[in-house]
Amino acid sequence: MPQNIGIIDTMMSVGTEASQEGYERVRPMLRDEASRQGSKDTLRYLFKDNMAREHSLEHVLEQMDRFGVERSMIPVGDRRLTAQRALREHPDRFFSDYEVDPNEGMEALRTIERMKKEWDIKAVSLTPSMVFPQCPLSDKRLYPIYAKCIELDLVFVTTAGVPGPRVPMAAQDPYALDEVCWFWPELRIVVRHGAEPWTDLLVKLMLKYPGLHFSTTGFAPKHYPKAIIQYMNTRGAEKVLYGGHFPMGLTLERIMKELPELPLRDEVWPKYLRENSLRVFKLDE
Repeated sequence: MPQNIGIIDTMMSVGTEASQEGYERVRPMLRDEASRQGSKDTLRYLFKDNMAREHSLEHVLEQMDRFGVERSMIPVGDRRLTAQRALREHPDRFFSDYEVDPNEGMEALRTIERMKKEWDIKAVSLTPSMVFPQCPLSDKRLYPIYAKCIELDLVFVTTAGVPGPRVPMAAQDPYALDEVCWFWPELRIVVRHGAEPWTDLLVKLMLKYPGLHFSTTGFAPKHYPKAIIQYMNTRGAEKVLYGGHFPMGLTLERIMKELPELPLRDEVWPKYLRENSLRVFKLDE
């Protein structure tokens, strides 16, 4: 793994507003008592004792500096005041996405436009199983959002695969991406969180559709899907983007300790850690 490459992280967060807002949104679907109480123990099975505990902007910047992360994408919104502060005070370190709720209809489209004007968002993101009602990727509620992303030149970022929280998974089956990529060939899509147990299917779809990409969020590097590693070393060197899960889940210390152990070819590293993100999100050098 090369040093001093200026890593671009496609999934980070500052402050606690994002997690609080996400919990409020998904609460109507939670049925077990631990989840309804908002206990982090419901996700500890994923991250064990490696979950980050400090979410302040100052701590996030310190960790970015320590581990060579040059820029990070963070979710912004009207209630996410820490993210707003980060974008105002450190525009060279952060860029943003807006987490959309397709159930809001036209209001969602108006908000996307406003977030583009106010914060120059680079992406619209969605966790299909974590909105209520849930929204599969080929659902009619999303088609106006896809059109808006193309109109504003925004990336659509989505989670796929079995969700960590205890909610149903059907909405995150990446099978639906085949229809979406076919109908919207101009749309740039980045898939987060592994797409397990459908990773092999996602690789096939990335081979098929030029606009479909993958971000390695939600996993410690030693648990990256083998199909993704093989794809990166062969035909997918320009289709996979680095993404952590700090501080929502893993610590940067854990990620960066394991990252050099990935069996990647020398020419893949700069594309994975930096160049692919610069291109896909159209970031200015």
